[in-house]
Amino acid sequence: MKSASSWYRWDGADLIIDCHLQPKASHDEFCGLHGERLKIRLTAPPVEGKANAHLLAFLGKAFGVAKSQVSLESGELNRQKRMRIRAPQRLPDLPGLGPAT
Repeated sequence: MKSASSWYRWDGADLIIDCHLQPKASHDEFCGLHGERLKIRLTAPPVEGKANAHLLAFLGKAFGVAKSQVSLESGELNRQKRMRIRAPQRLPDLPGLGPAT
């Protein structure tokens, strides 16, 4: 049985998160776990990369970094995404998330 922290891992100072995206939501928010992924609701529609661009900005703000420090590792055209956050400056209150050790 995996722990609640299976949705993220640290790669040095970088945080890698596996997320499940729900576009066209009523507001932007983290909303707990969806299986072994962090579920994120975004207001942006899933057209022409708008949801991906919005996700970069949302994660940048949540983790205290510029959106240029957030990158999409995999899942560009999918709801299941892997994101890299370079040296996050703060950690939001998320299930099982702890600092790099």
